[in-house]
Amino acid sequence: MSTPTRLTLTRCPLLRHLPFVAFICLLLVAPYLLPEFSITLLNYIGLYAIVAVGLVLLTGVGGLTSFGQAAFVGLGAYTTAFLTTNYGLSPWLTLFIGLAITAAVALFLGFITLRMGGHYLPLGTIAWGISLYFLFGNVEFLGGHTGITSIPTVSLFGWELKSGNQFYYLIWFVVVLAIIAIRNLLDSREGRAIRALRGGVVMAEAMGVNTQRTKIIIFLIAALLASTSGWLYAHLQRFVNPTPFSLTQGIEYLFMVVVGGMGHVWGAVLGAGLITILKQWLQDWLPQILGQSGNFEIIVFGIAMVIVLQKARVGLWPVIVKLLPLRAEQRSVPEAKMLPKRPLTVTNEVLLEASEVTKRFGGLVANNNMDLSVRAGEVMALIGPNGAGKSTMFNCVSGVDRASEGKIAFLGDSTVDQGSRDIARRGMSRTFQHVRLLGQMSVIENVAIGAHLRGNKGIIAAALRLDRVEEAGLLAEAARQIERVGLAAHMFDPAGSLALGQQRIVEIARALASDPCLLLLDEPAAGLRYQEKQALAELLRKLRAEGMGILLVEHDMDFVMGLADRVVVMEFGEKICEGLPEEVQRDPRVLEAYLGGVD
Repeated sequence: MSTPTRLTLTRCPLLRHLPFVAFICLLLVAPYLLPEFSITLLNYIGLYAIVAVGLVLLTGVGGLTSFGQAAFVGLGAYTTAFLTTNYGLSPWLTLFIGLAITAAVALFLGFITLRMGGHYLPLGTIAWGISLYFLFGNVEFLGGHTGITSIPTVSLFGWELKSGNQFYYLIWFVVVLAIIAIRNLLDSREGRAIRALRGGVVMAEAMGVNTQRTKIIIFLIAALLASTSGWLYAHLQRFVNPTPFSLTQGIEYLFMVVVGGMGHVWGAVLGAGLITILKQWLQDWLPQILGQSGNFEIIVFGIAMVIVLQKARVGLWPVIVKLLPLRAEQRSVPEAKMLPKRPLTVTNEVLLEASEVTKRFGGLVANNNMDLSVRAGEVMALIGPNGAGKSTMFNCVSGVDRASEGKIAFLGDSTVDQGSRDIARRGMSRTFQHVRLLGQMSVIENVAIGAHLRGNKGIIAAALRLDRVEEAGLLAEAARQIERVGLAAHMFDPAGSLALGQQRIVEIARALASDPCLLLLDEPAAGLRYQEKQALAELLRKLRAEGMGILLVEHDMDFVMGLADRVVVMEFGEKICEGLPEEVQRDPRVLEAYLGGVD
């Protein structure tokens, strides 16, 4: 069974690829048209762009700020410099040795620093960036601050790359490969997992993304690209010392990405080009204007950074793209076979059973001896006044928080010690009280994050474009769920452009894309208009009829009482009532909790 073609407007194929083709053509003819000094400048732009592309992936897309990339450039440069000059190894062999050493160091540093959040992560990268810089300058066999000289040239198919004009093509070949690989990666299942990091660890893990693994991977990729740039730099210059690998240079790499466009691969090239050219011009002009020498360009860069952050926070590349004339074309979701579905549950089978669940936050008891169960083919509503502990119970059930005491079983097996990713793999999916979507991504890409566990292609397959069949299936499944919830007209719109009620429906579609047998909905009707609530209720009735269990937290009592099969009422973290909707509405304890008494 295939998914019907869905259409929207975007750029035409020829226009979409024309800038890239023009870019390649300009690169090919540049050495024949430009003076030698300009080619030297382009070589440095290329070296910086390789590092910046890695930072786009790490910082711009993944949201992990690193000031220490220059240190990884130094690892690649010093490895090849030391091994080629002291042991006569082939530069090509030292490239792979340098990548291996960089990978080992990056994995070690990544496991230490990537567990930190907030401002602690960039401070950690500053710490090891400074440490590696001083290591290069203080180790005697690396030449100290004097450095290593007489690094041999690189030969390619018998052609010795002695001059900058000859080395130019190798540098820009690596730049183009890096751009293509990272763009392919971001347009994939693994790429959506990387983007999901910006939506928060809780959301990503609930959708089945191994966030710690994903952080390590993008940290490693950025480090390997930086190391490759260092290898190229060493054999271009044929001399290395610690100066180009300082913290100042690491900040400059980050500056390039911010100016060019944090989340855009081409922004890395633009930023590297602008900063390199401006730096050269300022170093030539400012001493003449001011009548004295000094690093005055740093002052200008600081002022420029403030202006860019004020006027173009997303960088210059998105601004340029908006100014380009684009033609409209029809875009379609690829046709694909339906993804395999998990076996259907038997109606009335117990899916979730929680007993005596207690959750403490220090001295605060958020849940106290809570009991509830959800069966296949029923809607169980969990209601109560604000602060009753409903969302805390949701988090304990879904693995976001670990219960302090009690038992929680899903499909007959205990999940008390399992995280949300493991529970999601078994067939539980959820939405959130506060919408957690990636606003800049399209609706279909957001929903496809929910299908993450239904694919298995990895980073290498994505970078080499070997995941297209699986990717088509995941996107087709996302499109099917979007149609299912009635948002087909907004499939390719940015999720952040939708109204709050529509964004909540997108979250439901994302949860459904994982093919769950138990669906946890945290205030799904909040922000919906009357007709939208009726459509949501009808959708939930269809899911119930298909055998899905639904655990619902909601404040709209009309919505709850017209939909739920059973209702559990909470107050001050405890269950005060459970029963049929009509029974709960007449219970004096419920009336006391909601209205202050029967009268």
